[in-house]
Amino acid sequence: MNSSHPISTRLTMSHMTTVVTPHGLTEQMEQLAIETPYSIALNDETIGSSMVLPTGLEEFGAGFLFGQGYIKEPGEIKEIYICPEGRIAVYADVLRTEPKEVIITSGCGGTGKISREMLEGAFDPLQECTITFPEISTFIRQALQYSPLGPQTHCIHGCGFWENGKLQLFYEDVGRHNAVDKVLGAILLGKASPRGAIYTTGRLTSDMVLKCARIGIPIIMSRTAPSSLGLAIARRSGATLAAYARPDRLNVFNAPHRIVV
Repeated sequence: MNSSHPISTRLTMSHMTTVVTPHGLTEQMEQLAIETPYSIALNDETIGSSMVLPTGLEEFGAGFLFGQGYIKEPGEIKEIYICPEGRIAVYADVLRTEPKEVIITSGCGGTGKISREMLEGAFDPLQECTITFPEISTFIRQALQYSPLGPQTHCIHGCGFWENGKLQLFYEDVGRHNAVDKVLGAILLGKASPRGAIYTTGRLTSDMVLKCARIGIPIIMSRTAPSSLGLAIARRSGATLAAYARPDRLNVFNAPHRIVV
């Protein structure tokens, strides 16, 4: 399975805290997720920047550019370089790198915006598949147990992708949008196909659902809730939208036919 963790990358730091209770003060060591600024460039033109957990950076760069409407197809990306000064340099066969009209979304940081052209227009057919309830149970358990960063820091969103009966991808980040972008970037880089199910610990707002549907993912699941516009986009695209997903239940807001009990 494609993992989010390069062995050499430091993802947490320790910090001694003072715990205050009615019974007095004690000291307790806590782990903090490391948040690092990165700029994203396409063919040497800076497109944007974001605060990112420094792992899965190639995938993040590809997914970020997809969400901004610059990259559309897997074959367009030729090379990605992670520069030590905090820059993700993507080289791709695209005609335009000029700024696009964007819509500011409910997200935070550099990924809290999407191109207007991604929001408008008809959707291409989704990559059809189904998922059984036993698969959903395994998927969620494996995704939530995959990394210790969530329990260690309480500051991490995770995002997994299920394809061909197994967990194919898992990425995490301090931002829910970033974690999803890393999965989408991995698909663009050929590490999985869109013909599967995505699961995120973040809420399914309009931009989150939109990017998943635009890349062709038919089943979109979350541990938390969708927004009204997230549901509207699922209806427009025909995507299966499931929320409050747990190993033993989920609420399907749209297109339940892809869930096989």
